[in-house]
Amino acid sequence: MAENKRQSIWARSMPVKEQLTVIKRLISYAKPFKWYFIITIILSGTISLVNIYLPKILQIFIDKYLRVGKADINIMWFFAGLYLFGMLTRAVMQFFQNYTSTMGAEYMLESVRREMFTKLHKMGMRYFDQVPGGSILSRLTNDTMSFSNFWALFNTLFTAFFAVITSFLAMYFTDRKISLWLLIFMPFLGVVIWYYQRYSSKVYRRMRERLSELNTKLSEAITGISVIQQFRQEHRINDEFDTTNNAYFKTRQAMIRTNSLLLSPIIDLFYALGTVMVLGVFGIRGLDGYVAAGMVYAFVTYLDNFYNPLTRMMDNLSDFQDGIVAGSRVLKVMDDQTMAPTQHPVEGLKITEGKIEFKHVTFAYDGVNPVLKDVSFVAKPGQTIALVGQTGSGKTSTINVLMRFYEFQSGEILIDDRDIREYPTAELRKKFGLVLQEPFMFYGDINSNIRMFDESISDEQVRDAAKFVMADDFINNLPQNYRSRVIERGASYSSGQRQLISFARTIVTDPKILILDEATANVDTETEEMIQTGLQKIQENRTTIAIAHRLSTIQNADLILVLNQGKIVERGDNEELMKQRGYYYDMIQLQNTDDKDNK
Repeated sequence: MAENKRQSIWARSMPVKEQLTVIKRLISYAKPFKWYFIITIILSGTISLVNIYLPKILQIFIDKYLRVGKADINIMWFFAGLYLFGMLTRAVMQFFQNYTSTMGAEYMLESVRREMFTKLHKMGMRYFDQVPGGSILSRLTNDTMSFSNFWALFNTLFTAFFAVITSFLAMYFTDRKISLWLLIFMPFLGVVIWYYQRYSSKVYRRMRERLSELNTKLSEAITGISVIQQFRQEHRINDEFDTTNNAYFKTRQAMIRTNSLLLSPIIDLFYALGTVMVLGVFGIRGLDGYVAAGMVYAFVTYLDNFYNPLTRMMDNLSDFQDGIVAGSRVLKVMDDQTMAPTQHPVEGLKITEGKIEFKHVTFAYDGVNPVLKDVSFVAKPGQTIALVGQTGSGKTSTINVLMRFYEFQSGEILIDDRDIREYPTAELRKKFGLVLQEPFMFYGDINSNIRMFDESISDEQVRDAAKFVMADDFINNLPQNYRSRVIERGASYSSGQRQLISFARTIVTDPKILILDEATANVDTETEEMIQTGLQKIQENRTTIAIAHRLSTIQNADLILVLNQGKIVERGDNEELMKQRGYYYDMIQLQNTDDKDNK
């Protein structure tokens, strides 16, 4: 049912009012580069004037000189030179017209893509939870490129506008009656354009959505290739891709059929009918009297100048319609208000002690169903607070609201007895050190992944941080040491090595508050034992919030908080909680039993 509803939304055509709104918004993005488009408009008008005078030159030559036998060699060279000059002038102006129009569109594309990329990095985590990465990538690349292309129509549109006006005026002053008869085709042309705009928007909306789904499938398949091969899912993935690709192919077919029928073939038909009418009328007049050949040539040329720009405009109308649909998708991202939590920074406020206090904090990812319920605790400076509990108990959610990835609904979070919202985001990021269960590695080398491309951090600081977490042993055994290459996601290194680099990355910034989100969950026992000493050093003089996967690693914590369904159900140190024989005691016993079974 939900799928059918989504299909119906994208199957509907885009109303004219909505299209005009999108155009207005997109024009605002072109304003910084308006002179490119202004010059294009001026050149379009000038080229149209040249196109009027070129046939007029030949008409005068034919009717006033060639027909009456006055065309000597000097006259011939004069008109040939005049015509050549007009052709060269038009060619130069056409070059600059295309150049300014294209460059204006390219500058606007670059500007919008940069602005959209910046906007994405300001979006709250909830947005990325709801929107697939492939869909975001499609809007950032394909959609921005497509709606940039629709600016080509504005070039053609102004060219067609000036050409139609000037050509019709030229025909009107050449032969008033025939030119008025030609207007009979205009209502039919208007109906075709209206129908195309109405029907094609529906086709392009479907096509854009299918392309987004295709990019999502590609992104998922490439990212999860190891899992796909491990579980022999190639056949299923190929079938799903074929289904999505075939759906996209069918929408492309619908687009091609629509464009093939309703674009330039219609204009060509009107042009052919107009030519038949003009030659027919002149032919009938020729039966009763004389018709000047130069006038016939000029009139047919004006007719060609009248319809040719319309043909190019209709050909570009597909890009324009595609651009409108793509533009609406881009603007939907730009207008999305799923922003990162808002800070109200107090100038000069710094984190100096590292005290953390939760006061009756309630949080829900969807704003309706709480995953944290009335959570309260205090982490004194230098203390280690451990969060334990079953999957879904609220451990990671506590970290998410503390890191300001999500906004909590009620309660207070205080850092050094000040509301966390009063600190600048840069101060929070500087004083908070986060180590995740799955460390992310960037293209580059180990050096850049530890300093995170911050050139203010020296090589010596990088090495000291690596030594501090016992990572220098394996790094120094690599062929290029700290300059060793890191490929996508650090795939050439073990999970333990990636985690050690992640530890060094965190420590090199010397954070005041350390957050460990099951940081040793993917580290083998030998590596874990090796870094425990380093972890103890890291935690000295730092407030630490640790989510524990192996409960044995947090038994020395100053305070252990046991969460269950978003509530703190037990609190105390290891000895106190073991005496209570509650949730924590049961988890310890269960894990000890599992360890014995594994042995």
